[in-house]
Amino acid sequence: MAAALQVRNDYSGNDLRRLARTSDDADQTRRLLALAVIFDGGSRGDAARTGGVGLQVIRDWVLRFNTGGPDALKTRKAPGKKPILTDDQRTQLAAAVEAGPRPYVDGVVRWRLVDLAQWAHEELGVSVSRQTLGRELCAMGYAKMTARPQHYA
Repeated sequence: MAAALQVRNDYSGNDLRRLARTSDDADQTRRLLALAVIFDGGSRGDAARTGGVGLQVIRDWVLRFNTGGPDALKTRKAPGKKPILTDDQRTQLAAAVEAGPRPYVDGVVRWRLVDLAQWAHEELGVSVSRQTLGRELCAMGYAKMTARPQHYA
């Protein structure tokens, strides 16, 4: 069995408990209290029971604490999915919407989402669904507008 990681020694168990009391993040509080058990001479297993996790997670918390201190134990936001359209592509899309279609080139007299998706595929090289394109245009401040039907008479 490998030797346990050493925890940085610029904090004490009481310091970690005081930080846990002032923390607004429940997960950070749980992590700090689990590490306080280690600082007070408890085993990693006791710390894992206090934190409600396994030994590997305690090891990960110790690594995070050693590199970044108590702030490294806060809950982090996941990076999320990479956006389909870049800012430059959004600018080009907005310019195309504002300019309107060119019937002799684009083959349509008004933009529909299906036509804009085809335009984005041809001009920008991006494959995007019409639902996603509609959400992007809505986020850019555009609203869906259609002409009112007129009676034939």
